[in-house]
Amino acid sequence: MGLNGLLNVGNGIYMLYDPATWYVIVPTVTGTGPFNQHFIRDIGISHLLVGIGYLWGIAAPVQRIWMWGAATVWLTFHGIFHLWEIAVGICGTDVIAQNWHAVYLPAAVGLLGVIWAYAEPTTTPEARA
Repeated sequence: MGLNGLLNVGNGIYMLYDPATWYVIVPTVTGTGPFNQHFIRDIGISHLLVGIGYLWGIAAPVQRIWMWGAATVWLTFHGIFHLWEIAVGICGTDVIAQNWHAVYLPAAVGLLGVIWAYAEPTTTPEARA
C-alpha cells in the first residue's frame, strides 16, 4: 500500500507541476482527447489525495479502512471509466494492456489492502472503540 500511495502522490504532483509534459509522456493519454491543463490538474489533485489516503492509512491504523477504502473507490471508478471508454469506442481494447499497471493494478492492490485491513485485528471496529 505504501508503493500505491507513493506512486499516486508522485503522479499527482507531476500532473500538477507539468501537465503538458505529463500529457505527452504517459502512453495512451493523447488518444483520449486534446490537452486540457485544467482537467489534468483536477485529476492530479485526485491522485495526490488518493496517495495521501494510502499513506495516511499506513500511519494511522485506526483510520486505515476509511482512508484506503475511499482511495480504492476512486481508483475503481477510474478503472471502470477507462473500460467505458473502450466500450463506447473512444479507445481500442489494446489500451487495457497498456494501462493495466497504472489503472487496474492500483485498484486491485487497493481492494486487497482494504480486505486485509478489514480482517486485521488492529483495524477492526472493536479495536477502534
